[in-house]
Amino acid sequence: MIPGPTLVPERIVRAMSQPIIDHRGPRFAALVEACLEGLKGVFKTRNGHVILYPGSGTGAWEAALVLVDAVSSLASIDFRFDEWGVDVALTGPQKGLMLPPGMAILAASEKAISAGEKARSPRAYWDWRPVLERNKRGEYPYTPATMLLFGLEEALRMLNEEGLENVFRRHARLGEACRRAVRALGLALLCRDPTQYSNTLTAVVMPKGFDSDELIRLAYRRLELSLGVGLGAVKGRVFRIGHLGGVNELDLLGGLAGVEMALAELGVPVTLGAGLGAAQDFLLGRS
Repeated sequence: MIPGPTLVPERIVRAMSQPIIDHRGPRFAALVEACLEGLKGVFKTRNGHVILYPGSGTGAWEAALVLVDAVSSLASIDFRFDEWGVDVALTGPQKGLMLPPGMAILAASEKAISAGEKARSPRAYWDWRPVLERNKRGEYPYTPATMLLFGLEEALRMLNEEGLENVFRRHARLGEACRRAVRALGLALLCRDPTQYSNTLTAVVMPKGFDSDELIRLAYRRLELSLGVGLGAVKGRVFRIGHLGGVNELDLLGGLAGVEMALAELGVPVTLGAGLGAAQDFLLGRS
């Protein structure tokens, strides 16, 4: 239940388990074309250029300037590259795209491509130009992450089958169910402004006198439940529940049940079943 890497659906695992192919051959060229076109639909861009690197979301940062960090939102929350006039958007595969880490994904406008050509910053591996040029022929200027591309092709197929708008609605529903569960347990949400609630993760504030890192260790040791740690100034004060990617109602409810058990075992004064019941009532349309 961490906010990424997310659970990898079985369909994507199977897609990545097929024999590796020649990354200079015609089958690979077709794979690259399918992935690039599919990502254009997820970014909601017709004119932008999609750029893929073996790497990570951090690598995408290194390759970008004038930009939007969509690492924890793309394919989970509505994003409109063209309509919003974005120049560069970057993401990784291990969140809404439901893949293991290991790929840097960007969308860049014509304006950004032009600016990149004039930029004086030193670059080699993170230079867009050779990638864009070779991708036109279904190739890469270096050895690509072929198995991740197999998985990406299947992930895009799954997103299209469900429909992006339905994907967004699913995340909004699960996010609200999680927030209601937290409140019903008597715990506070880190985000105080309801207009800024995230539908991909929920940060929960621990009551005074309790360490969130201790809760996270207990949850993993006792239940093999992984929760996200608090970062920066809120380290030790909050834990994060991820509800993005290929997550359904049962996944969320199972994770919430584990959170309740871990809180109770740590000695936090919660009523077992209170949060779970609130989430179930909401998901059943009873509240």
